[in-house]
Amino acid sequence: MNFQGLIIGIVAFVIIGVFHPIVIKVEYYFGKKAWPVFFIAGLLLVGLSLYIKNITVSAIIGITAFTSFWSIHELFEQEERVKKGWFPANPKKGR
Repeated sequence: MNFQGLIIGIVAFVIIGVFHPIVIKVEYYFGKKAWPVFFIAGLLLVGLSLYIKNITVSAIIGITAFTSFWSIHELFEQEERVKKGWFPANPKKGR
């Protein structure tokens, strides 16, 4: 039996689940101006994934990279959700 696909799928599910609250907290404390951090992390992880010989580990790092890229979009969407009142705004952050 080959469990690589199952492992990659489970880890992808967890990575996406972990990034969701990260995006919420980053938007709350820093706003959308923090998007370059996600971009640089994504670029570094893409580069790293190219050099990892283990397919499973390389795939997991690649998934994390593209989840980081997707988080840029979610960061801007989160700002809109805050404006709609769906999430609390940080009173210490200028809006």
